Amino acid sequence: MAQLSDDCFAFGGPMMSVDEAVAIIAARVTAVHEIEAVSLGEADGRVLAGDIRAPLPLPPFTNSAVDGYAVRGGDLPQGEEKAFQIVGRVQAGASAGEAIQPGHAVRIFTGAPMPAGADTVFMQEDVRIDDAGRVVVPAGLKRGANVRPAGEDIALGHAALRAGRRLRPQDVALAAAFGLTHVEVTRRLRVAVFSTGNELVSPGAARAVAQLFDSNRFMLAAMLARLGCEVSDLGIIRDDRASLANGLKKVAGSHDLILTTGGVSTGEEDHVKSSVESAGSLVLWRMAIKPGRPVAMGIIGGTPLIGLPGNPVASFVTFVHVVRPTVLALAGATQQPLMPMPVRAAFAYRKKIGRREYVRVVLRAGDGGMLEATKFPREGAGLLSSLVDTDGLVELGEEITAVEPGQIVGFLSYASLM
Repeated sequence: MAQLSDDCFAFGGPMMSVDEAVAIIAARVTAVHEIEAVSLGEADGRVLAGDIRAPLPLPPFTNSAVDGYAVRGGDLPQGEEKAFQIVGRVQAGASAGEAIQPGHAVRIFTGAPMPAGADTVFMQEDVRIDDAGRVVVPAGLKRGANVRPAGEDIALGHAALRAGRRLRPQDVALAAAFGLTHVEVTRRLRVAVFSTGNELVSPGAARAVAQLFDSNRFMLAAMLARLGCEVSDLGIIRDDRASLANGLKKVAGSHDLILTTGGVSTGEEDHVKSSVESAGSLVLWRMAIKPGRPVAMGIIGGTPLIGLPGNPVASFVTFVHVVRPTVLALAGATQQPLMPMPVRAAFAYRKKIGRREYVRVVLRAGDGGMLEATKFPREGAGLLSSLVDTDGLVELGEEITAVEPGQIVGFLSYASLM
């Protein structure tokens, strides 16, 4: 007797690997070309449109790295301590004054410019002042100690920030250190987001007994906003093929990307795949990923569309691994591969070969100081609590079939995914 499979991945036909799918998407999208100048206060998270070359060296002048006393390298004591006459004082932000003479020392503070001729600084805690008011320094300090040469950090003209970089707070700090007030970035992507399904209503609307409040749309919009996108919330489109196809055509011309959630499986009321084929062309549909699998990618009037699953965990995971690289490619950002952190598994798990899977886990401190990953106790791609009450995902590659307690696995924190 034929048996029905309880594996939701048993549907026939080839499934594409995650890497293959991302490569196909990257090959089909073209980065936006419009550029705008934004203030440093608005630059975080934006994609740099061109290289920023250092307009001045950092630091721009040779300065002291500590509070102490500046001397000439040729005067450094050999074998025993030596006393120097203190002839000046230089604070941060002040002029260095006259060149230092042999046998003299200058009181100097962190960040203050080095007097001409001086190239070494003794830390104040390593010296003493004698009865004659001279500074007595110990032997053994190397020439050039405790001094920051001009350009030590970044040389004049160096390409300090490259085009395609998604700017972080530390990158903004570097631009500020160069004296810049604005940077040129690619414009924000315009992304249309909507959910599909008669079973959904928006929060705040009246909900029938058999309906759910739409949560995916708000999650996806928030994730897109973290990637620097301008999001158009198009609400919910009902399970009607013609309405969905018309909706796709209507928004295609005014957006850089269309993102849907729900309706991409094989049921009679799942219309995203057929609507994409009707309104444009379907590039890919099924991926070997769990949670996830049904992901539609197509082109509508030149605009890429990605249709994500309706289950929230599947929607989250496929956003990270399909939508995120697509958004970065459209923005002209340099793609940085996700780098899982090694942790120790505190769970056992079985999976099929040839499929990449993501396990929701909580981190805790284990024996020997190594972090351990504990699996969320319940399965299911519809459990929002499994995203809220965990710290990230353990990535299990296509070749892995089992995980045993104590095994080292790769962990991706939620913070690293957005």
